[in-house]
Amino acid sequence: MKIGIIGAGYIGKTLVRKLSGAGHDVKVANSRGPDTIEADVLAQGGRAVTAAEAVVDVDVVILSIPLGRIPGMAQLLSLVPSATVVIDTSNYYPFRDGKIDAIEAGQVESLWVAGQLGRPIVKAWNSIGSHSFATKGKPAGTPDRIALPVAADRDTDRRVGMALVEDTGFDAFDAGTLAESWRQQPGAPCYCTDLTREELPAARATAEAARLPKRRDLSVAAIQERMSDSKANPDSEYGVRLTRALFR
Repeated sequence: MKIGIIGAGYIGKTLVRKLSGAGHDVKVANSRGPDTIEADVLAQGGRAVTAAEAVVDVDVVILSIPLGRIPGMAQLLSLVPSATVVIDTSNYYPFRDGKIDAIEAGQVESLWVAGQLGRPIVKAWNSIGSHSFATKGKPAGTPDRIALPVAADRDTDRRVGMALVEDTGFDAFDAGTLAESWRQQPGAPCYCTDLTREELPAARATAEAARLPKRRDLSVAAIQERMSDSKANPDSEYGVRLTRALFR
């Protein structure tokens, strides 16, 4: 497929590497210009372009940027055909994004994003940490392969999102509509807990929407406390251990 990725942070970089390595035609843009995208990100065949170029003549646009920057993408995506699949990987973190009244009042993050963009979206790759995403992909059929939920309102969009998740080395789990995607948001039992396809249904079923914000903020506070002490920087698995303890 022809894929344009906006954002070259930890998740965006891995998406470029994995999807271009899987044979897709991948373009990537960031906010600082194509010359600032590292060569190793493009080693599998991805191409660095401007944001305007990234959304032209593509089957899929993937937004891998902080949720607070989503509204700024509306004008750019207004030029993209309605049949183009738009996938969002973001999550709401008030300390980074600023408080968004609608989400604070209970609106599902994905529905807020779709409303800001004025078009249907897919929510995928938002429920895995950057280290796990970069290092834990496995071939299809591996018994302990991590599963990632994929939510969308259009069935065709969800199928495309699921196929691409599989191409990045993870089992794709049909998570239904965007209205149900709160079950894969920060604070939920399947958020950054590296669960398998067999474990995922029960984790999603036990999610409690009212408890997600407090659990999310507890995890942020714990990570910030650890990062503030240079002698106690968390190892790469700390986030998974923490979210499993707090969210499940």
